Amino acid sequence: MASPAGIDVSKLTRWFDDQVGGIDSDSLVFELITGGRSNLTYTVSDGVALGNGGRRWVLRRPPLGHVLATAHDMVREHRIISALADSGVPVPGMIGLCEDNDVNGAPFYVMEFVPGLVVRDVDTAQEVPVAVRHRMSQSLVEVLARLHDIDVGAVGLTDLSRQGGYIERQLKRWSTQFEKSTTRVVPGVLETFEILASRIPTQQGVGIVHGDYRLDNCMMTPEGQVAAVLDWELCTLGDVLADVAGMIAYTDDLTTGGTPPPTSVAGFHTSDEIKDAYGRHSNRDLTELDYYVAFAYWRIACIVEGVYTRYAAGVMGNQEDPWLVEVLGQRVFELAQVAHQSASRLPKVH
Repeated sequence: MASPAGIDVSKLTRWFDDQVGGIDSDSLVFELITGGRSNLTYTVSDGVALGNGGRRWVLRRPPLGHVLATAHDMVREHRIISALADSGVPVPGMIGLCEDNDVNGAPFYVMEFVPGLVVRDVDTAQEVPVAVRHRMSQSLVEVLARLHDIDVGAVGLTDLSRQGGYIERQLKRWSTQFEKSTTRVVPGVLETFEILASRIPTQQGVGIVHGDYRLDNCMMTPEGQVAAVLDWELCTLGDVLADVAGMIAYTDDLTTGGTPPPTSVAGFHTSDEIKDAYGRHSNRDLTELDYYVAFAYWRIACIVEGVYTRYAAGVMGNQEDPWLVEVLGQRVFELAQVAHQSASRLPKVH
């Protein structure tokens, strides 16, 4: 079997043998996990050991080709997951981090393979019993509230980022990255930025913000519990209500390219149920959550524009598909329009 793009088998085999031992030449099998739109994620299987119970891991590396300077930081992502190991938030165990570009062309880290189910689409969701879907939604909100309640100093993440002015920082970051990554005119993005920048709510304390928290970024157990929270690339410190709003925004089919999201299947929480459930597990004031939802749509539009640009440029490990590129491109326009409409309905700050 040919190895996927972004993998140097011989050098990685030596690296794995140094980390876990018992790796023979040509025994590792690497498979690109589909679904990712940013960093490249692979399952790694020890072919020699598979007959005796097997060993599996997960490897994460940046996209191929040019990436923005502030994005795809493997060292930072590794640090966050390692810090949360004993926090009560389920994360994969870490195997190792490699910062030597000579090994695989870019920094990467390897973590334990966590068994379970990733519910990425409606077909997968429909195979899950309704009662389990409900428990999944409950567990997702409970784990999110638990993450937001973590003392950042207790887990050694105080210096992960600035702690105040989260929304201001995010508006600046994503407007800058949008301008750097886009190669076309997308109506509404800059106009929405101006509205959001003029109506920022007061931040309620400081917490760990996952940055992309949703059903398909978590590994779920068959019983409906979160087995591991994945994809920490956008994690930072700041206003945790952005995570709640992100969960709500991802119940909209616009965020899944016009196809119904898995959470649209009966049994999963609606947007109102997400808000109510989070309110039961957190003492934060949700009065201005509509602002954060408008911000979530805008930020997703900026992120997807970067993904669209990378796919159109052909730097996503041979995952490019002309139909997918077109869908991503159109999705940005639709998200930008909804973000602008949502922001325009917000009350003005006097």
